[in-house]
Amino acid sequence: MWLDSRRVSMSRCKPLYVSSRPKTHQAAVCKELGKPLQITHVPSVVNLGEGQVRIAVHSCGINFSDVLLAAGLYQEKPPLPFIPGSEVSGEVLEVGNGVSKFSKGDRVLGLLNLQGFSQECVADQMSLWKMPDSMSFEMAAALPISYGTAWLALTRRSNTKPGETVLVTAAAGAVGLATIDLATNVIGAKAVGAAGGPEKCSLVTKRGALCSVDYKIENIREKVKEATGGKGVDVVFESVGGDVFKESLRCLSWGGRLVVIGFAGGDIPKVPANILLVKNISAVGLYWGSYRLKDFQTWKSSIEDVMRFFEAGKIEPHVCKTFRLEEVNEAFRYIQQRKSTGKVVLNMQ
Repeated sequence: MWLDSRRVSMSRCKPLYVSSRPKTHQAAVCKELGKPLQITHVPSVVNLGEGQVRIAVHSCGINFSDVLLAAGLYQEKPPLPFIPGSEVSGEVLEVGNGVSKFSKGDRVLGLLNLQGFSQECVADQMSLWKMPDSMSFEMAAALPISYGTAWLALTRRSNTKPGETVLVTAAAGAVGLATIDLATNVIGAKAVGAAGGPEKCSLVTKRGALCSVDYKIENIREKVKEATGGKGVDVVFESVGGDVFKESLRCLSWGGRLVVIGFAGGDIPKVPANILLVKNISAVGLYWGSYRLKDFQTWKSSIEDVMRFFEAGKIEPHVCKTFRLEEVNEAFRYIQQRKSTGKVVLNMQ
């Protein structure tokens, strides 16, 4: 009788089901190179590893390298499918074993290898920093790569000194504006900014440049001579390539320094070694991302330095436009059409 009653009572209870469906979140996924990114649900990481932190991503900076990566034109080619994006800001959801610097609810900015165009990500605690109270999520997503690159270019690669004059090409871009910001407001140097079009040139001077050069209609060398009283500049930070590179090289004074940062124009120039010889010019390159693997402490310090400058009110990243996650392909087109200045940021929340 007791067994029968037990069977009856159990038959009236609703069974308790434990869902086997993994937790998911939205992300912009590159499934085919050269094709639009697809907004889809992807599974969340189930178990955090040692030293890992789970983040609810609020914003992610978009870099030209992200556009190239999705097109299959970047030097690094991750296996498909992948989620682009590396500069993230957001709130800590969970921490793994061995995490001592962060706790749930902390506002953080971080650098990832990939996975940034996503509502959620997992990062190593060594690549995360707590955000100052005065820093917005969008501002945080605009800071690390452009300002880290500019700071190492100005200090470690060119040793720019107070009072020196620097020429910055692609000056209205994220790295260009960061270089002008740091050169003028932190180091105490003077900057000449070269950009394409009157609107971009106007922005360059508003952001601190001594003067600007519209290389669509003006001769860089002649404008630099005029701005420096014929002396030339002490340092060139070159990010365009092609004819802009050739003209910029000839703007250097005796003993000047050239830092090659990129080739936004697509034309990789050949360096005329005779000019380096005759004018005692030093030419170096800068690939900021490689410091993460080759010299981690220098890489990490570059971000910590610029964060201190931000907290002190000395610098301010320029965010020209924001897009929602589902507008990521529109954001890519905006950058490809060269409409952007400073940083374009993708918002997830």
